[in-house]
Amino acid sequence: MISTMIPSRGLIEEAFPGFAVSALVAATAQFLSDHYGAPAMLMALLLGLALNFLAEEGTRTAPGIAFTARTVLRLGVALLGARISAGMLAALGPGAIALVAAGVVLTILFALAASRLVGRGWRFALLTGGSVAICGASAAMAIAAVLPRHEKSERDLVFTVLSVTVLSTVAMVLYPMLAGLFGFTARDSGVFLGGTIHDVAQVVGAGFSIGPEAGETATLVKLIRVAMLAPVVLCFSLAIRARGLSDRRGGKAPPLLPGFVIGFLALATLNSLGLVPPAVSDFAGQLSRWALLIAIAAVGIKTSLGKMLEVGAGAIGLIVAETVFLGVFVVAGLHFLG
Repeated sequence: MISTMIPSRGLIEEAFPGFAVSALVAATAQFLSDHYGAPAMLMALLLGLALNFLAEEGTRTAPGIAFTARTVLRLGVALLGARISAGMLAALGPGAIALVAAGVVLTILFALAASRLVGRGWRFALLTGGSVAICGASAAMAIAAVLPRHEKSERDLVFTVLSVTVLSTVAMVLYPMLAGLFGFTARDSGVFLGGTIHDVAQVVGAGFSIGPEAGETATLVKLIRVAMLAPVVLCFSLAIRARGLSDRRGGKAPPLLPGFVIGFLALATLNSLGLVPPAVSDFAGQLSRWALLIAIAAVGIKTSLGKMLEVGAGAIGLIVAETVFLGVFVVAGLHFLG
């Protein structure tokens, strides 16, 4: 659970310089976002990439950067659960829920099939497909934590976060215009935006640019996609374990569900039971957003820009194709549902 992610005093002292640098990068990224409209996640990632030398072995900041990219990230994902409740499902209706759930599952299956055409492995397919299908950068970081690690794990994660953030920003501008072109009602526009745009912030921006009803519906639909993070991670973990591909440290298989996913589920359950006051839920949401922003800054610092450029055109084509597939599916589903 979340308590297992709290470090000891010695680790805090060792990790503080790297954490402080990551937090400073995150604060700078947020400043740029507030004053110039740039996506905070994207700015944190790009600024982090420029500071890769701080993660080199032997530097004072390296241990803290590694800690932040791992532990602070998991704390941020766990806290997302405080924004999820069963009441959201009832408010949305069975048709829209089925559409959103089917979009998540089919996008991941599409990623697995399409990845073979561009010469990418199943790890990359699950990482990109899951991030596009669920909740962008947050999902990418959570999924990366349960995938078996390899020499290009960090590069693939940074590429995925960078790509979904850029695509979300483009969609935030383009999709509201498409909703008008398709003649969607305010509610259908919200379902379309919440069911297709990757990151929560861009969903909110796109939805409320149409109107209050579209904005509220888009945010609700997006949070339903976020709620699918835990079951998807569990399914990935089960499949990896069943195939004997899970990482083993000390001869032991990793837990079926990481502690941060259990924390996510626990908070979602408490919130569904009405045990989390709205003020606490809002605070947890803000804390989660900052934890994820600081973590992605650390992930950027850990990653070499030169290695990022090795990813290739096939990987870019794959994540764009996944985004287009999800968008087409949701539009078709809305027309079918009437």
